[in-house]
Amino acid sequence: MGECLSAYVHIPFCKHICSYCDFCKMFYDETMVNAYLEALDKEIQERYDGEVLKTVYVGGGTPSILKGYQLDKLFNILKKLKRNGEYEFTFECNVSDIDEELLNILKNNGVNRLSIGVETINEKFYKFLNRYNDKEEVMTRITLAKKYFDNINIDLMYAFPGEAIADLDTDLSFFKDLDVPHISIYSLIIEKNTKLYIDNVQPIDEELDAAMYYHIIKYLKALGYDHYEISNFAKKGYESRHNLTYWNNEEYYGFGLSSGGYVSKKRYTNTRSLNNYLKGKYILEEEVMDVQTDMENEMILGLRKMKGINKDTFFRKFNSHVEDNFDIMELVKKNLLIDDNGYIYIKEDKLYLSNQILVNFIGGSNE
Repeated sequence: MGECLSAYVHIPFCKHICSYCDFCKMFYDETMVNAYLEALDKEIQERYDGEVLKTVYVGGGTPSILKGYQLDKLFNILKKLKRNGEYEFTFECNVSDIDEELLNILKNNGVNRLSIGVETINEKFYKFLNRYNDKEEVMTRITLAKKYFDNINIDLMYAFPGEAIADLDTDLSFFKDLDVPHISIYSLIIEKNTKLYIDNVQPIDEELDAAMYYHIIKYLKALGYDHYEISNFAKKGYESRHNLTYWNNEEYYGFGLSSGGYVSKKRYTNTRSLNNYLKGKYILEEEVMDVQTDMENEMILGLRKMKGINKDTFFRKFNSHVEDNFDIMELVKKNLLIDDNGYIYIKEDKLYLSNQILVNFIGGSNE
């Protein structure tokens, strides 16, 4: 048996294609979904090694778009994944799909955490995103979801062209009223192969983007959220254990089209071709992690956490000290990293520069 702790399962079907989304997705087609679920079942049977998992995450796409009988099929497939007694089981939902029937199906199949894509309730921006958010409907449906689940994440997107801090405050005030225990934030990034990129939409000024980021941090911290990772905020005890698997550089399965995994020291990415996937040609590429690359990943992923990297944990994993492999002191001298009390971390006021800091750990051996 391996040491995998988690599994991500990708459901690539959507009702609408959002203008900013570069995830692997396609329009819902009932026959195609049924064929896909058969292939997903086969992939899990072939590749899952029987470990007891602490987290399962079903994402997309839009998993909540599946019809009732398809959800039953999906959850029958996922019963093959053994879960420990304190597992976290997250399911991504579109607001418009949330109703009593869906919530009952999820609850009855062991889901105990929802992740809901709200993004914005400002009309001029959700139309720009090709999304449909009615403010009253969002409030009604999330209030309903809270009757079934206490562990709920909602996504907030910001840095839209033409957005001002006052617009952002409208969203933040609404999110405050939703009163959920976890919020993930995303600055709009214009990725290739998206409608925004094709339309030549330009990103907002970096200084305004940074100002919005720090404004969100201040606002959410004042509400009692712990800023525990660059883009994530949680009330005490509601941190995403699944995502912490990634940031702790621990092993996990990725099942489904385009998903990525890290198993037996191999990182792999599944195909984005539905035809190949249905034929059982799951993996597009894989790479065996040598020790140096694994240590670099440990730094790049671990420094996303506000607590950063525990030096003792690093030594236990690699039988080698952080300082013997990376020039930490140079970054500390530049006030880009803090080395304190056994932890290395990025100061909050430097988080916006995190990519410039993390690039120092790619090929960053002292040898």
